[in-house]
Amino acid sequence: MIRENINDLIAFAAVAEERSFTKAAARLNVSQSALSHTIKGLEQRLGLRLLTRTTRTVAPTLEGEDLLATLNPCFEKIESRLQALNDSQDTPTGTVRIVAVEYAIESILWPKLSPVLKQYPSVNVEFVMDYGYTDLAASQCDAGVRYGDQVSDGMIAMRIGPDERMICVGAPEYFEALGTPEVPQDLVDHRCINLRLSTHGALYAWEFEDKDGQEINVKVKGQACFNTVNPVLQAAIDGHGLALIPERLAQPHLDSGALRMCLEDYCPYFPGFHLYYPSRQRPSTAFTVVLDALRERA
Repeated sequence: MIRENINDLIAFAAVAEERSFTKAAARLNVSQSALSHTIKGLEQRLGLRLLTRTTRTVAPTLEGEDLLATLNPCFEKIESRLQALNDSQDTPTGTVRIVAVEYAIESILWPKLSPVLKQYPSVNVEFVMDYGYTDLAASQCDAGVRYGDQVSDGMIAMRIGPDERMICVGAPEYFEALGTPEVPQDLVDHRCINLRLSTHGALYAWEFEDKDGQEINVKVKGQACFNTVNPVLQAAIDGHGLALIPERLAQPHLDSGALRMCLEDYCPYFPGFHLYYPSRQRPSTAFTVVLDALRERA
């Protein structure tokens, strides 16, 4: 009976930890209806009610809490042992899933990890592009990438790139036709290319800083809006308006003359990209290889 219930117990632990059938189903990669059926079957076989369900929440009963407290150390011990067996291999092996924005994947992750994949054929890396603040456990990712000042408490953070800044740019013909803003507040009278944040669906408020270190946020308007940064860059090159984009992304086009910068004195630097992952995570051989390759050494 115990062996028959292992998968059901894993399902129960996921629901109890997530406090949600929807999140637990995503974590286990099963349908919500299948997960609900599994939990009902487990409760019937045990003759106990393990979860209290309401229209808004799911919470373990006293019996469920007791079972969860017993299961978690067992699952962690099994996982630790399996990881130890994997670590005993001479060749780094495994899959590492990393969630990051498109710009981080293209400018840092792929250039640094491309040689690693050639060097270690048994190491696999899956890149998940997301502009939101992704929950690593819910998305089943091993690590994520954010700017250094955006990493959540309780996470290990490792710098993987230099300091960055967002700069305001436009095509030369745009400035010739519509002029150059002198201060951030002038942007309300200019055509700007917006970025819609997937985190909460709002338009990104352009962020600047004056000489005294005071933040200046400007909500801009324009004809074009995207939810990734590369099309924003191209729209600026095509003369559709001003754009606020990472300086490193814009630099080749500044060098070529396709773009010009404005409001430079209001564009401060901030901590660059960091890789973050749970502090309790025991790194696999594949994850260790990835960490070493991404570490910023400059």
